[in-house]
Amino acid sequence: MKKITIYTGPFCNYCDAAKRLLARNNLPYHEIDISKIDGAIDEMIKKANGKRTIPQIFFDDQHIGGYDETRALEKENKLQDLLK
Repeated sequence: MKKITIYTGPFCNYCDAAKRLLARNNLPYHEIDISKIDGAIDEMIKKANGKRTIPQIFFDDQHIGGYDETRALEKENKLQDLLK
């Protein structure tokens, strides 16, 4: 299974929703809080092709997007397939 990384920040409802989505699908993830780790926001922006909003979600090095994109994958039953 691919490693899931989620960039989050404080007081972010979409971040919380994305983490709940991953949890309800029994998908372990590595969380990077951009407010607590020096350089994390720059790393996220670079990996996400300039996107600055949070959350930003990655499966290994594949940029998935934010909560809306991840939720769409879940609704289409494509989430598990992308993780293989």
